Amino acid sequence: MRYISYVFYGSLTTVLVLVAVANRSITELNLVPAELGFFGLNFSISLPVYVIFFGGIIFGVLIGFVWEWIREHKYRAEVARKSRQLRRAERELRNIKGEKYEGQDDVLALLDETT
Repeated sequence: MRYISYVFYGSLTTVLVLVAVANRSITELNLVPAELGFFGLNFSISLPVYVIFFGGIIFGVLIGFVWEWIREHKYRAEVARKSRQLRRAERELRNIKGEKYEGQDDVLALLDETT
């Protein structure tokens, strides 16, 4: 299985390098269209096409991770709540068992506990 992942990552790296080499031409990336020019804000930068392409992919993946993390908050909160309830119930059970076997021989309490 490890070799399959090596082949996959090697192939992916080769494809990404080929895309980068094929798209080396410089292009201008504008924040706002020149016709609009909000408040004199006319930010632009010249970058190779592959940087814009890979940057867009990385930005999209990061937005997806953040979106899912926010969406799954209710499930994480529920798991935390259930974990607290479980720890509280286990603590109560230990206290009840401790009261039940108080004053008994430890070996007899252990034998009674296993049955």
